Amino acid sequence: MKKVILAYSGGLDTSVILKWLIGKGFDVVCFLADVGQREDLESIKQKALKLGASRVYIEDLRQDFVENYVFQALKANAQYEGRYLLGTALARPLIAKKQIEIARQENTCIVAHGATGKGNDQVRFEIAYLTLMPEAVIISPWKDQEFLNQFKGRSDLIAYAEQQEIPIFSTLQKPYSMDENILHTSYEAGILEDPSQEPPEDMFQQIISPQKAVDEEAHIMIEFANGIPISVTDCDDGICVNESAVALLTYLNKLCSKHGIGRMDIVENRFVGMKSRGVYETPGGTVLWKAHHDLEALVLDREVFHLKELWMPKIAQLIYNGFWFSPEMEFLMAAIEKSQAHVEGKVYLTLYKGNAIITKRESCKSLYNQDIASMDQLGNYDQLDAKGFIKLNALRLKHNKAI
Repeated sequence: MKKVILAYSGGLDTSVILKWLIGKGFDVVCFLADVGQREDLESIKQKALKLGASRVYIEDLRQDFVENYVFQALKANAQYEGRYLLGTALARPLIAKKQIEIARQENTCIVAHGATGKGNDQVRFEIAYLTLMPEAVIISPWKDQEFLNQFKGRSDLIAYAEQQEIPIFSTLQKPYSMDENILHTSYEAGILEDPSQEPPEDMFQQIISPQKAVDEEAHIMIEFANGIPISVTDCDDGICVNESAVALLTYLNKLCSKHGIGRMDIVENRFVGMKSRGVYETPGGTVLWKAHHDLEALVLDREVFHLKELWMPKIAQLIYNGFWFSPEMEFLMAAIEKSQAHVEGKVYLTLYKGNAIITKRESCKSLYNQDIASMDQLGNYDQLDAKGFIKLNALRLKHNKAI
């Protein structure tokens, strides 16, 4: 029997694929990545074993995920198409990397995943596989004609799961495809495939609606060093969370969810060419990105800040499209790393009914000079110099207009 390492989540797709691979004569070893999803991983392991997996690996990747993927994207302020904080895209290269490590440990080069042939995850997984293990043999059932002949879509998967007595959470009434990790929860499919339809309120698993959020403000301070958040302080009760990156993000998730912060409903452009509608819950990440960007405006040189603004869409695109391990990503992130040397300081925010409002910031690395910026004193700035500055900048415009 050929051995295959399956990236297994315990959801509808990978549970059906597990049975399908066994039916085709494979020895299936399941790999379950703990990236902070709020699930009973042990029960998912037992489910895989009952379905026929010969072995199940559970790997705790939370700290690695937050420190080396989420916080790296945070340094770049990466947002795909200016809105999506890349929660799913950031987890895929890490999962693929660990899956390849397990494949080498199990002496096989065959790996499988449950991503569809219409989405981005297939690209993210498979580019990572081939980068890290060029000899990899990839089984992608949603691009296998035999599989497609049997399963046209999620309704066929659900019917098969019921027939095979595979426990699932999806139903024909709620056929949502969900992906969760410590950074976000995403939803697609079902009613969400119609962009004109509002998502049902009972779909959301994490963030309370802003209308139902607590009717009181929360005041927090986030401290950064080298572009990385190192502590969060609740300014109302003095609680400070600083023991680990996972603890910090977990605390922010809980607090921001309570205040209705971090929901997003967007139409985005997939790498494979189609538009898709995604709904996301990113509570702690929304606040971290906002605070980090604000602090950079205080401490970064103007031209460095502007270059980062130019590079951000490209970095976000590389992450979204699955090129985390590419040379161009390595090149750009080296520059981003250099830019973060002085991103140190504290950002204060007020949280209230879906809003994260920055109220003040401070840093020993601040480039803000109050004497020069003040409207009440001249400071070390000669306003007469501005006359020549303006004339020189207008020179080419005057000449072009004359022509």
